[in-house]
Amino acid sequence: MEIKQKKFLTVAPFECAWRDDLRFREAGRGCVAFDAFAHNDVTVVFREHVGSQHYHYKRDDSPHYTVIIGSHRNRRLKIEVDGRTVVDVASVDLCCSSTFQSYWIGIYDGLISIGKGRYPFQNLCLQWHDSKPNCSVQYVGLSSWDKHVGYRNVSVLPITQNHISLWKQVDYVGYDSEDANTELEDRAGDFEDWGLKNFLESWELSDVFFIVGNEQRAVPAHKVILAAAGDFGLSSSGDVINLQDVSYPVLHAFLEYIYTGHTQIPEPEISSLKALSLKFEVAPLVKQCEEIIAHISLHKRDLDSGKNVEISYASWVHSSNAFPYGLPINKWRLEEIFLTGKYSDLNIYIGDLIVPCPSHKVILGLWSVPFTKMFTNGMKESFDSTVFLRDVHFEAFQTMLEFIYTGELKKEVTRDINTLLLHLLLLADKFGISLLHQECCKTILEHLSEDTLCPILRVIASVPSCKLIEETCEREFSMHFDYCTTTSNDFVMLDEATFSVILQHPELTVTSEEKVLNAILLWCLQAEEYFGWERIDEMMMNSTPELLFGERLTSLNMFLHFVRFPLLPSALLEKLERSQLSQKIPTFDQLVKEAINFLEFGSTCLEKSQSNLYCSVKFQHRRSSFKELQYICDGDSNGVLYFAGTSYGAHQWVNPVLSKRVAVTASSPFSRFTDPKVLVSRNFQGTCFAGPQVEDGNISSWWMIDLGYDHQLMCNYYTIRQDGSRAFMRSWNFQGSTDGVNWTNLRVHKDDQTICKPGQFASWPITGPNPLHPFRFFRIVMTGPGTDEMNPWNCCICALELYGYFR
Repeated sequence: MEIKQKKFLTVAPFECAWRDDLRFREAGRGCVAFDAFAHNDVTVVFREHVGSQHYHYKRDDSPHYTVIIGSHRNRRLKIEVDGRTVVDVASVDLCCSSTFQSYWIGIYDGLISIGKGRYPFQNLCLQWHDSKPNCSVQYVGLSSWDKHVGYRNVSVLPITQNHISLWKQVDYVGYDSEDANTELEDRAGDFEDWGLKNFLESWELSDVFFIVGNEQRAVPAHKVILAAAGDFGLSSSGDVINLQDVSYPVLHAFLEYIYTGHTQIPEPEISSLKALSLKFEVAPLVKQCEEIIAHISLHKRDLDSGKNVEISYASWVHSSNAFPYGLPINKWRLEEIFLTGKYSDLNIYIGDLIVPCPSHKVILGLWSVPFTKMFTNGMKESFDSTVFLRDVHFEAFQTMLEFIYTGELKKEVTRDINTLLLHLLLLADKFGISLLHQECCKTILEHLSEDTLCPILRVIASVPSCKLIEETCEREFSMHFDYCTTTSNDFVMLDEATFSVILQHPELTVTSEEKVLNAILLWCLQAEEYFGWERIDEMMMNSTPELLFGERLTSLNMFLHFVRFPLLPSALLEKLERSQLSQKIPTFDQLVKEAINFLEFGSTCLEKSQSNLYCSVKFQHRRSSFKELQYICDGDSNGVLYFAGTSYGAHQWVNPVLSKRVAVTASSPFSRFTDPKVLVSRNFQGTCFAGPQVEDGNISSWWMIDLGYDHQLMCNYYTIRQDGSRAFMRSWNFQGSTDGVNWTNLRVHKDDQTICKPGQFASWPITGPNPLHPFRFFRIVMTGPGTDEMNPWNCCICALELYGYFR
């Protein structure tokens, strides 16, 4: 295992990487997100204690979980518990050997969730629940099987119960029947605390009551609930139901069944409960009472007065998760009551407009705590049948009422993300209607597009409960930064905090750093149309920064630090240095000058703290239209020249010189031992060299690669292989060029003793500012004699490979 840099590591076959920071904050609960580069068997181990480098899960006797992505030659997805396979499902092309793929794995009290994608808690591929969960696992190990696996951007995140519920709402996947029943039982338990239980036999919001037994006990209820559950012969004015021949325990069990979906009653009272159910046509309860009576008769036993019978309404297993699921209430009858306004006790005005369909306080109250408080706090709304609401979107409120009564969103709502759905989301948040809130979040995530990101971000930035949506939109905006900041100027209305997060997002993708500069200037200017920095520079000639940017001048001085000026071309930096922006904005001038000095003189021109900052941030490439071709190990198939041999991923590899994807030239003429196609053939050659020639009065030997017209590489690693001779190079330069004439040194080797064996591979990283610039031409040029006394200037290499960001 070789650590290439802090956030990138390669795990050798049958080894495992452990780091102290790869640890769950809470044992048994956490999520690890990472990028992986592999042919197969991306293997992640979870155990209580840190293992060793040579740890392997097959030899581990302690409790642990193992997730294997792409096993059986990238055809299966497996989960193992203590070395025993518990999940083994078919899944094609989970791993990729030509680019990094993103994954996340979450564990929550034995619930293992596996997803594919950069953003955790989305794109769920598989969930499995351990019936005997190992709640002590805490450390994460990154392992492999028979081939190297590259990992990067590994992070450990906490998991909350809210994340579990969001998984169910956003990316539901099928479970086996046992797991499905368990989940639905959990949901039923949540509903019991949330639903009508709080209104059972409560005088709050009641509009009808029963008189039961000889003692004539009054028991309150709610017309709309009773009418939706059966046929009680209710009228809009009548408010008393006499049941003197029914005892209170029977009525209590009857109402408890309607309001909560379950009840219990002594066996001798089953017949009375059945009779009451028949009287009011509560069909599900009639059927269950009949089944219980038949069961008792089948076993030929008498009714036991000391034994209670539990009755639960079970048809919710096949229903939605919205009210009235889990209850013996007819959804269609409830919807009809809503449309007709029958038994309504509430009219709602929004401004001067009345909502067309009258409502029921108890229905709104069981969905929303704010509504319940409004109707029960003893204020005017508690006694009045009219409520006035302000600052509420009329159409969105109507849609919210429809959802409350039907549990569904209209199709036209899902098509109108920019306005109606966002207002609906705000209402769900305002009134605490969690299921509607989750449905809105789910719909927004399903219909996200580059055109909807700005409107969504403007609305939800102020809603704490929409953090998942906000982070997703910020990520999507960052990944489509060019489009979102050029096709429309809506982004200038984003608040400072949101725009700042986008500018610093690790996945910000741009075609050039100039686009970032333009977007910052436009945002600070609050421009109504798109234009570049040159136009703003012209405006600056007859104005001042204070007048031009106003209150956002402070933000400009902060945001300018997010521009990676050293990535800009030297000619553009010089132009910026002479601009009005540099002359009138000190921060702008300072950053431009620092970039120019750094590119010219390197890190020696900066203080140590500044140099560290530049090296760690300013010179890190953002994601772009360049394809990342990352060095994994010597002789791998991840380099640019191999990629060119596949016609850039279109077909099987052929020699790129023969397919004319690249051109190779040498300092000496073509010969049997100076054959351009050999350098990229991937085959060992006993004798392969470029002979010397005199250039500008100096002897030199070189091999040169031309990637072709419209192809460039920002090279950050290169590999060479010695031929079969012992003529080893000791001093040479690795260079890049845009035109094949003017060369830039990417790495200088002086008396380098690395190569010391025939056929040896050797690889080096490109550091400093050099990997930041794209080049078309690359060459290895000797600057001093090699170890062969007879032919000291022969450049004897038989293979060359380049890595980095390619387009």
